[in-house]
Amino acid sequence: MQRMRTSNDMTWTASVLTIFPSMFPGPLGTSLAGRALESGLWRLTAIDIRAFATDRHQSVDDQPFGGGAGMVMRPDIVDAALGSALAQAPAGTPAIYLTPRGRTLDQGRVKQLAAGPGLVALCGRFEGVDQRVIEARGLEEVSLGDFVLSGGEPAAIALIDACVRLLPGVMGAEQSLSEESFEAGLLEYPHYTRPQDWSGRAVPEILVSGHHANIAAWRRAEAEKITRERRPDLWARYAKSH
Repeated sequence: MQRMRTSNDMTWTASVLTIFPSMFPGPLGTSLAGRALESGLWRLTAIDIRAFATDRHQSVDDQPFGGGAGMVMRPDIVDAALGSALAQAPAGTPAIYLTPRGRTLDQGRVKQLAAGPGLVALCGRFEGVDQRVIEARGLEEVSLGDFVLSGGEPAAIALIDACVRLLPGVMGAEQSLSEESFEAGLLEYPHYTRPQDWSGRAVPEILVSGHHANIAAWRRAEAEKITRERRPDLWARYAKSH
């Protein structure tokens, strides 16, 4: 169990650096995350990187050295924005750069982030961010998967949502968290609800048997089957640990 936060200073906080601050809260302002935001269970700050530009056009990018297509976000401007965000964040808050070349995000890392003070998320645009500021700030590079987005904002929203739902008081049923995908190293088992018979398809008899031990065994077997068929990489790790 994560310990409860007892003061505003301990409120989990996400700071997002972006050239499109109007994209936030976006989906984070609705459903579970939105209600939790309104209730003060977490905080969100969208920081406009252009506010740290030094020219009248508020330029944040320039042409890449060595030539090539596209533009690159300038290290001096990005660094100034990061410095401002980190100065206002609790000590130890990780700075994360959302990029396709980063380490693929997994539930284990989400749990670590949710248990901490929050995060500072840098949303890249154009061809990306100058490598020097990534190295100078020791940014953690994180990817959602092997695909490319037009910018880091959708990835930041997904990352923050994954963290917020794990915060104390956000989810109504703690059992839901313990039984979902990745919690035991497996994908989640199938779910069924009323009506019991729909379009010629019946709910598996075991689920209406009332025998809780048999139901639990069926669910575990289904989770193992689905993981073995759909995610052989997860299955190999699970099989090795069992």
